[in-house]
Amino acid sequence: MRNSITDRVTLHNGVEMPWFGAGVFKVEQDVTARVVRDALQSGYRMIDTASIYGNEQGVGDGLRESGVDRKDIFLTTKLWRHAHDEQEIFDQFDESLRLLQTEYVDLYLIHWPKPMFDQYVATWKAIEKIYKSGRARAIGVSNFNIPHLERLAAECEIVPMVNQIEFHPYLVQTDLQQYLQAHNIVLEAWSPLAKGRILTDPAILGLAAKYGRTPVQVVLRWDMQKGIVTIPKTLTRERMIDNADLFGFSLSETDMTLIDRLDCHLRTGPDPDVFDKR
Repeated sequence: MRNSITDRVTLHNGVEMPWFGAGVFKVEQDVTARVVRDALQSGYRMIDTASIYGNEQGVGDGLRESGVDRKDIFLTTKLWRHAHDEQEIFDQFDESLRLLQTEYVDLYLIHWPKPMFDQYVATWKAIEKIYKSGRARAIGVSNFNIPHLERLAAECEIVPMVNQIEFHPYLVQTDLQQYLQAHNIVLEAWSPLAKGRILTDPAILGLAAKYGRTPVQVVLRWDMQKGIVTIPKTLTRERMIDNADLFGFSLSETDMTLIDRLDCHLRTGPDPDVFDKR
């Protein structure tokens, strides 16, 4: 069911994850608390951050200031630095918990596979141990392509619950979508608006006029109807409310297909097969 901002998808370990949330990529530390507080007080129940964003402290402050019970919030953060030494992974996780001011996260992700360093399998095995400790209710990956996922399946014990990838109408990644669905891995979209590029596409503008909605709402509704978890970012409460107003209309099958056909394999971020930033 995807009929309201509070609806959730059940991950393959039984944990329920909201379909819709707020991302804080590149949100400055000094405004992050306000953004998170505004999102939660506007009805959002999922917040997505990462250690590399440098704003986990602000996220933790916003969680506390919101007045929303921690158990009702789905909190994601991500591991940036891989390591063969699992203690280093544990230390990075502990630091994230300290900054977030929480005893656990709801989802912990490997941020990038960085295959040229050949450490993501060892890193995943350490994250499996964090999961078994109960301090991460679910674990997953971000920006993993099919070969990376196949290695985890062959060499590790636990299948990732989530793969957070760049996904928008210009980058549909059909093969990866089908692989994730076949292996019961939830697809979560980052940059669902292609960093704003999709919002001036004539097809999207035409659909916005047809449905009496904003271009943002049309694209995010497309995500919802495709069964894609999505985490758009905005700094203003008004846009947060507007972005989440997706449940009073639906796109026709013809219009869903029209948006699907906008796919042109355009990445606004790095290619996971070559990204190697330490």
